[in-house]
Amino acid sequence: MKATLCIFFMVITFSSCKKNLERDIVADLSEQQVITSYDFTRSRVNAIYSVLPDGFTPISGAMYASATDDAEHTLETSGIQKFNTGAWNAYDNPDGAWNMFYRGIRKANELLLTADSVNLDPYRLDPDPTQQTVYKTRLEEIKRWKYEVRFLRAFFYFELIKRYGGVPLVTQVFTLDDDPQQVKRNTLAECIQFISNECDSTASVLPVTYGTGDLGRITKGASLALKSRLLLYAASDLYNTPSWAGGYGNAELISLPAGDRAARWKAAADAAKAVLDLPGTGYALHTSYAALFKTFNSAEIILTRRSAATNTFEKASYPVGYDLGQSGTTPSQNLVDAYEVKVNATTSVPFDWNNPAHAANPYLNRDPRLALSVLLNNTTFKGRPVEAWAGGLDGKGKERATKTGYYLRKYVDENVNLLTNTTSIHSWIIFRLAEMYLNYAEALNEYSPGHADIKMNIDRVRARTGIAMPPMPTGLSQAVVREKIRNERRIEFAFEGHRAWDLRRWMQAPVYLAAPLEGIDINKTGTNAFTYTPVTVETRNFQTRMYLYPIPQGEIMIDNLLVQNPLW
Repeated sequence: MKATLCIFFMVITFSSCKKNLERDIVADLSEQQVITSYDFTRSRVNAIYSVLPDGFTPISGAMYASATDDAEHTLETSGIQKFNTGAWNAYDNPDGAWNMFYRGIRKANELLLTADSVNLDPYRLDPDPTQQTVYKTRLEEIKRWKYEVRFLRAFFYFELIKRYGGVPLVTQVFTLDDDPQQVKRNTLAECIQFISNECDSTASVLPVTYGTGDLGRITKGASLALKSRLLLYAASDLYNTPSWAGGYGNAELISLPAGDRAARWKAAADAAKAVLDLPGTGYALHTSYAALFKTFNSAEIILTRRSAATNTFEKASYPVGYDLGQSGTTPSQNLVDAYEVKVNATTSVPFDWNNPAHAANPYLNRDPRLALSVLLNNTTFKGRPVEAWAGGLDGKGKERATKTGYYLRKYVDENVNLLTNTTSIHSWIIFRLAEMYLNYAEALNEYSPGHADIKMNIDRVRARTGIAMPPMPTGLSQAVVREKIRNERRIEFAFEGHRAWDLRRWMQAPVYLAAPLEGIDINKTGTNAFTYTPVTVETRNFQTRMYLYPIPQGEIMIDNLLVQNPLW
């Protein structure tokens, strides 16, 4: 297997420069020309941004939701299925995060090493006031780029530790004189502290907002949002309960030292509150839940990765009965059942198949986010009803048809015409305001249950224009509120890449990820009349060791100081 830790040990020379820098940046240029060029340096910064995750089809054409109880991918041969069957290990992991994020870290380290070498003398030495303005502007831009890159490196490290626990913290560019067999994993506490410090440092310098020409760049709010998510994870059960690892001899790699959990939850709450209280951001919940996931410029978005216009996601999501639709990530009944039933403006109840009224008309009066996230049977889509019933155009039994009885609606642009190859711009939201509300509520409930801000922040998310779900009841116990928050996260962030990691940090993965994946059998009994029968679609496999990914075995083989994760 190709070892990837060697990416740390590439010498910055002309030959390795061509190897390390983006191919579209470096042609027949010397190393000096590249690192002293303002334009090439800007391109190198943008290349580091390109490592930010795009969650539309990240694993063999599937969304990560298909490795959770929220969805099933229709293509049996997709690599995502290995997570569901348990057929993955240190030699074969469908998620190539280790390679991808360490490449991003390497690029970030190289940029930070050379950023101050950009040659601005033609402007600095020119007395013309216009050229002096250019000089000052570019000097400030380079300074800001370094902080943007430091944030990106910190974000990449967060993505690694949520998968692996403590990982090697590399902040330098190694040379061939360095020994690749002497790289050790840092402790989880060291990794968390490093990321937190980088968030603080970058937040102290980066602007709150940018002009329209710089949309998508890292802001102060993004730095604080990363810290919020980081500290929420750090306070959670998985990172404070090493006993799951069965006597693992390196607990410091997978768990924080014993300490004051209440203090950790308070730190997480304070970090989320810092985003909510940040002045001048203009952050506000988007007035349309559906439209939020089809835009890149919303007051709710704190950080997003915008992609070029394509129709790849529509091909991979449209029901099979529509022209060129190939289906793909199909929502589960497990997820659909999590959306509440609205009784009236002040009351909602859990959906219950044992309730005859619910069972007879399972989509009536449901939380509006259900129909905005999941394409339901007989819902009008692209000019006709979705025929997910047995024998329907989109029903089970057809090649690549849904196995669950549902198709994906969230993110999907139904105005795309695949026959004429029209396209749409897609935006993968990394941080948004609703997460900060729920991060704050979750952390606050753990160290100060009953605090008025808990209900207030949950209700803000539920009361979004167009959703208007009833407020959370008062007087609930801490345990009940905890489950309310967890369910709210599930439905608010469905298909946004949170579920797999939330279940792990809550240590609920063995319950939910090993449970049978459920779907629905639909039979048409008359005009707009159907019967619905829950069915098991697939048995799933989750073992305790899967709380964390294994370190890729190729890395263990090249570096004898790397320690494997427990139970692998």
